Amino acid sequence: MSAITRDQVAHLARLSRLALTDEELDHFAAQLDQIVAAVARVSEVAADDIPPSSHALPLTNVFRPDEVRPGLTPEQALSGAPAVEDNRFRVPRILGEEA
Repeated sequence: MSAITRDQVAHLARLSRLALTDEELDHFAAQLDQIVAAVARVSEVAADDIPPSSHALPLTNVFRPDEVRPGLTPEQALSGAPAVEDNRFRVPRILGEEA
């Protein structure tokens, strides 16, 4: 596998609009090369007899039944609102939207 070059790091820095010094280019080239090598090693370890997974431990969803519980009346919910219109919170219009 070819090593990450300073020119490649400089190209990525330009695309990302980052100003890097010569020392940073050398430093990041070495780091990125190590990262690419680590990813390649992980790819080699993957065995055909191991099924792909998204999590190390099996996960199950925990569901509970929906229960109706007492809540606020519309009047109670809107009692602290600075402005109310048609039994709803009134908020200022944004981005010049038409009514």
